[in-house]
Amino acid sequence: MIYVTRLDGSQLVVNADLIETVEHTADTVITLLDGKKLVVKTLVEDVVERVIGYRQLIARGPLRLVDTPPLGAPAAVVHGPHPTPIRPWGTD
Repeated sequence: MIYVTRLDGSQLVVNADLIETVEHTADTVITLLDGKKLVVKTLVEDVVERVIGYRQLIARGPLRLVDTPPLGAPAAVVHGPHPTPIRPWGTD
């Protein structure tokens, strides 16, 4: 789900999985898979960035703390490898 701003300034939450196209006319037009069109103030670039961020969040899966035991494990502290830190794109 992503937040966009309607022309009247109110917030709208859109299911990013249902977006078919995003186009720039005088305003931004989001076309959903069912053909419904949403006209919003949010810039096309911002909508695309929000969809990418949403999909990255979903792809990572649920986050849990390193010391949190997996479901069904005894209440003991679990010690394991630390997750790889995320580096910004293009900083190799």
